[in-house]
Amino acid sequence: MSAINIQSISDQELVNQYIHGHEPSLEELIRRHKSKIYTSIYLLVKDSYLAEDIFQDTFIKVINTLKAGRYNEEGKFLPWVIRIAHNLVIDHFRKVKRAPVVTTVEGFDIFEVIKFYDESTEDKIIREQTYQDLRGLIHHLPSEQKEVLIMRHYGDLSFKEISDITGVSINTALGRMRYALNNLRKMMLTRELSLKNN
Repeated sequence: MSAINIQSISDQELVNQYIHGHEPSLEELIRRHKSKIYTSIYLLVKDSYLAEDIFQDTFIKVINTLKAGRYNEEGKFLPWVIRIAHNLVIDHFRKVKRAPVVTTVEGFDIFEVIKFYDESTEDKIIREQTYQDLRGLIHHLPSEQKEVLIMRHYGDLSFKEISDITGVSINTALGRMRYALNNLRKMMLTRELSLKNN
């Protein structure tokens, strides 16, 4: 199968092909989703070496589950993998007996996973400054709000999946997301007002 063909196949079809012995299908799935999976791990552990280790452990678990024929998340490959990764992060923190720190201030740039085209130099500078500001503001959110925001926006998880992973009700997850967005808006407004008054 050519590289062009493999890139146009759905995740579910790639999973099926891999289960039936086509190794390049797994490579394509990793290539497709590495940024989002790695980012969602890094934002929780704030350590690039640890994030890389957990990323590799995640795919060992993915491979073992697929080869054992226990995969049944039809059409939901990415959320399923992120759920595995998140559970491994929780296991890690249980081992070291400390609460996860969710941060976006240093290290891996979450915004590199988004591709931008046809922008002028001025647009690029404005966008980079906006994202830098946003990263700084996200850092100030309470950890449970940061966690939901990251899983929803960077992990593409549904509120049902977030509720399963975090062990809270869907309403609580929704509430945390609402508070996170409200707090970000307030912080942005405060920042704008302080800039205008300077």
